[in-house]
Amino acid sequence: MYRLVLYYLMALLGTAFAFCFLKLVPNDPLALAYTTALTISACWVTNKAFALVFEVPANNESVYITALILALILDPVAVTDLKGIAAVAFASVWAISSKYILAIGRKHLFNPAAIGVALSALLLNQPATWWVGGNPWLLPFVLIGGILVVRKLRRLDLVATFLVVAIATVLATTEPAQYGAAFKETLGSSPLLFFAFVMLTEPLTAPAQRWSRIAFAAIVGFLFAPNIHVGSLYFTPELALLVGNLFAYSVGPKGRFVLTLERIEETTADSYDFIFRSQRKLAFQAGQYLEWTLGLDHSDNRGNRRYFTVASSPTEQSVRLGVKFYPQSSAFKRALGAMKPGATIHASQLAGDFTLPSDPKTKIAFLAGGIGITPFRSMLQYLIDREEVRPIVVLYGTEGQDDIAYRDVLGLARRELGIRTFHAVAKGAKRGQYPGYIDARLVVWSRHLLERIEFETFRL
Repeated sequence: MYRLVLYYLMALLGTAFAFCFLKLVPNDPLALAYTTALTISACWVTNKAFALVFEVPANNESVYITALILALILDPVAVTDLKGIAAVAFASVWAISSKYILAIGRKHLFNPAAIGVALSALLLNQPATWWVGGNPWLLPFVLIGGILVVRKLRRLDLVATFLVVAIATVLATTEPAQYGAAFKETLGSSPLLFFAFVMLTEPLTAPAQRWSRIAFAAIVGFLFAPNIHVGSLYFTPELALLVGNLFAYSVGPKGRFVLTLERIEETTADSYDFIFRSQRKLAFQAGQYLEWTLGLDHSDNRGNRRYFTVASSPTEQSVRLGVKFYPQSSAFKRALGAMKPGATIHASQLAGDFTLPSDPKTKIAFLAGGIGITPFRSMLQYLIDREEVRPIVVLYGTEGQDDIAYRDVLGLARRELGIRTFHAVAKGAKRGQYPGYIDARLVVWSRHLLERIEFETFRL
């Protein structure tokens, strides 16, 4: 996701640079190039310095994303414009430093680019012009790349809510005779779309849960309208987002976790569970996931962050991470595999709606393949520990016998809760197992089985 956003911003900046030479974008191409170099340099140096002081992994992708956003929304400055240079450097330094000093529990409160340009406007009277969103030639590129980002993030509900509320508020604060002009200007000559695709969707400062996301989008969309003000203070896009960030923090998980490795357990021939301890309790629902970050000396093009499901149950004291390794693993997995007890990893962005239904009588079929069974391991262990009986069957597909993970939990769920697991084994299936992969026949059969099960038969 981070790499996609980075490529999107690079493509936008490259297109804008070419259009500058064609006079389709009213900026000096040399000033744009200089401003971009300045934001990247200031952001990179600031991030390195704070990462060393605070002893946290440096996320270079985030640095470049923030720098390119600033280059696309701040007015390009010439080499001789000392005041403009100072403003760009000021915004860049504050954007990155806000991740460290405007943070609670190592979780930053505000969108970095938004806080940087907001402080530049308030303290130096150098506001962002959001020029990338006000040019009709760049609009198709903003739109196409933005749709890809939203699709990758699966945040259509967030962006759609924001757009509807923002446009509705603009029209509600406009004279009816001006509706057409206001609508056209809002969509084509304002930062609305770029802001929605890039700024609003920033995962660390937006809520992860669906209804919180929608409320967040509605708040920011309402304040985004240019006629909304409190007294003499009129909201700008960045101020609207900062208010939304405060709401997101109030309803979201608090802080970033630093987890210490206790031990490593082999679960299959090429999969391992990393068992961590946390200084404070990690409150989550079975089936949710975290973003895991490692400090890498030499990262590859996939970066130093990954999203993994928490394989442990909320009822367990330790935090369990189940990972499959391949012969040509990424730099992240190689570093993870080289961890020794006592080493630490950073975890944040607890999220996920793939959780047990609230109604315990809901009939469920768990469908998993290989190490993809980790969320179900979390759920089954949770039910076992709570002695909670539910009508569940598990369809678990693997290549061979050596690829079956968490046999202990699956067996315990069968003995204590009556939850049956049906193994589909492609190679070397044993008696009582389904030979081959999970297919339509097996899924239909499990559905018929669930339909025949009455909830009372699960009670022991």
